[in-house]
Amino acid sequence: RYEPTWGSLDTRPLPAWFDEAKFGVFIHWGVFSVPSFGSEWFWWYWQKEKREPYVKFMDTNYPPGFSYEDFGPLFTAEFFDPNQWADILKASGAKYVVLTSKHHEGFTLWGSKYSWNWNAVDVGPKRDLVAELATSVRNRTDLHFGLYHSLFEWFNPLFLEDATNAFKTRKFPTSKSLPELYEIVNKYQPEIIWSDGDGNAPDTYWNSTGFLAWLYNDSPVRDTVVTNDRWGAGSICAHGGFYTCSDRYNPGHLLPRKWENCMTLDRSSWGYRRDARLPDYLSIEDLVKQLAETVSCGGNLLMNIGPTHDGRIAVVFEERLRQVGSWLKVNGEAIYGTKPWRAQNDTVTPGVWYTFSPKEGKVNAIFLNWPVSGILELGEPRAKFGETQVKLAGYKELLKWVALGEKRMVIALPQLTPQQMPCQWGWTLQLTEVN
Repeated sequence: RYEPTWGSLDTRPLPAWFDEAKFGVFIHWGVFSVPSFGSEWFWWYWQKEKREPYVKFMDTNYPPGFSYEDFGPLFTAEFFDPNQWADILKASGAKYVVLTSKHHEGFTLWGSKYSWNWNAVDVGPKRDLVAELATSVRNRTDLHFGLYHSLFEWFNPLFLEDATNAFKTRKFPTSKSLPELYEIVNKYQPEIIWSDGDGNAPDTYWNSTGFLAWLYNDSPVRDTVVTNDRWGAGSICAHGGFYTCSDRYNPGHLLPRKWENCMTLDRSSWGYRRDARLPDYLSIEDLVKQLAETVSCGGNLLMNIGPTHDGRIAVVFEERLRQVGSWLKVNGEAIYGTKPWRAQNDTVTPGVWYTFSPKEGKVNAIFLNWPVSGILELGEPRAKFGETQVKLAGYKELLKWVALGEKRMVIALPQLTPQQMPCQWGWTLQLTEVN
């Protein structure tokens, strides 16, 4: 059993499924999807920081005295079809999904008994959005279902009172935040608890170690659940399950601890933005690059989309997710279930990232640029004459290669028309019998 101390909790091994999964989809959805302007931090930027674009947006488009709470009934979700969402998630090749059960605005996407009249069952959709998505994902896919939960709430009077008291009082966590966490675990049995938003309060204020000890020892998901590292000021990148370290974290080298790169398809927002332009979205080439870099360095990629207030996954998000899925159909062996190799990227040719498939004893070299010459030089694998074999994922025949000294090898790529290419963005060489 785990003690409610970081010393004890940090020794818990991460359930194996998480490292094998490699790729998940993050979904930021809430009342902020109604103004869908600027950022999911809309309320804070408008009311607290009074940023000019947000103030102007409200003055121009809404009547005087319109409050953020008035957006609640406009969060309608009339087009939300959880089966369709589940089918898109499945087509993306993702192995897990993380939904924002509650963001810093405090609005819960389930009918929480601790969030009276500020939840999706009482206000807006009048539906339990968490339950509906959980059911569809479990019935139609093999994805692990996870929930994001914000510890603090920007404008909750109880939290503000505790903050004024320098967190010596604990009214907010005992009456709101912790009861909600126990509620979502018991009710929905998520296999990921993605915590966030410590409000600059220490983990002792949140009683994070007490909650995690219960989660790991006695909860209905104690054997399979994974958690991140955002459990109070100072815990990020230091304590918890896998490390996130910062948003859009991509160190580019191997880390000693399991980590996750949580990033967004929209370069500047986690929530949906009606004012986003096409260049604001990452291209499929960008995404394949992020996935290859992240997995080769031992991380998982958690790619975020923001649905609309009426419950649609915008077509541009759906297209990107399906493109990643089609890439993984061809190159998935170089991603799922792999381990980092002794080298993460190539020393001679830039844009080549390595992973290792332990079961097959294969080294995978994911290369992002197809050389004009048709010749790819690799500086890391040590090929053995008469033993080493090189394959291109999605192409039947073996490729010819020549060793250059001890460490370098040159590989002749097949001459293919665009139609014959196994995929369009990023390719995988599978090397067997290399030292």
